Amino acid sequence: MAAYRVSRFDAIDEIDDGGVPYRPVRHHFGIASFGVNSFTGRKAGDRIINEHSEEDDQEELYLVLQGRATFELNGERVDAPAGTLVFAEPGVKRTAFADEDGTTIVVVGGKPGKAYEVLGFEAWAPFHGLYEAGDYAEAADQARAAIEAQPEAVGAFFYLACCEARAGRADDAAQHLRHALEPSGRLRGLARRNPDLDSIRDRPEIAELLAG
Repeated sequence: MAAYRVSRFDAIDEIDDGGVPYRPVRHHFGIASFGVNSFTGRKAGDRIINEHSEEDDQEELYLVLQGRATFELNGERVDAPAGTLVFAEPGVKRTAFADEDGTTIVVVGGKPGKAYEVLGFEAWAPFHGLYEAGDYAEAADQARAAIEAQPEAVGAFFYLACCEARAGRADDAAQHLRHALEPSGRLRGLARRNPDLDSIRDRPEIAELLAG
């Protein structure tokens, strides 16, 4: 028999990792075919969606669930009250700001014609504040055992490698980065342009993966 699950939005625990508070909707339901999370601007003026352009071919649909937001799409401003849907194709530079306290945006994403990759970035959330603060060695020390216990969470391995590379732990960084990149084309794209990895990207085993 096919299974289904029902949940109230506020029953999904919010994660505050030092960036924009978010609720891991995909992880909560165990969704494996598409990405979906929500992000909240607690105060008017807060940036809810970081500026980016999804150069790895991912499409994204944004739903303003509550509050009011202003989107900037390729430099054009779009007013988005609750109930507004905004669709952005790959390459569109986008960001969004809260116009009201508690503005929440649900984001759904995936690549046309390709299976969704479950990267497990959620496993990195408890340590991301240290990463954002530049405490790379401490983040790596605290995260390593927890991340290695979740080998399927390759996105967390990616961040662990970034911290280790910044902390001068080249061998550990290369080991964990290989674990992240070997199964994931999307992470290879992120690694090619992430300056955290500059100190190890020329190692032969990493350069080969990045070239693939």
